[in-house]
Amino acid sequence: MTLSIRAAKKDDIGLIFRFICDLAEYERLRHEVYADVDMLGQYLFGQRPMAEVLIGEIDGVPKGFALFFHNFSTFEGRPGLYLEDLFVDPEARGSGLGKALLSRLARIALDRGCARFEWAVLDWNEPAIAFYRSIGARPMDEWTVQRLDGEALKQLAEQ
Repeated sequence: MTLSIRAAKKDDIGLIFRFICDLAEYERLRHEVYADVDMLGQYLFGQRPMAEVLIGEIDGVPKGFALFFHNFSTFEGRPGLYLEDLFVDPEARGSGLGKALLSRLARIALDRGCARFEWAVLDWNEPAIAFYRSIGARPMDEWTVQRLDGEALKQLAEQ
């Protein structure tokens, strides 16, 4: 079995969308996927890409992905790397592909001078939490994610 990680290309957009939908199903959030292939293509491979994607393969067959982007730490004075989504097909879990994707992201973060590498995990996802602890990740319990979207986002923008 050969694991490989590569940067996604524009013609991977359908595959990326499939991984996003599969992740949403797993997280019981499929009803919240509003993206489509065209929208993803614009924001991932358009004139001003907003995020990057890695594709994880086993024996040359795509079995997972990681979508990430940079943020910035004012306290550190350096960028950070934020992992938005990580997904490995169920039949490929335990193969080491998830860890290989995270390892590549950690290398990217260091190569780009990032102070940290962060992501969120649903609190009920015990297998993922256990996996993240096994690689040394620690929870940021004192922080609570805040979100502004939909009508509330529009209302604030108009003030």
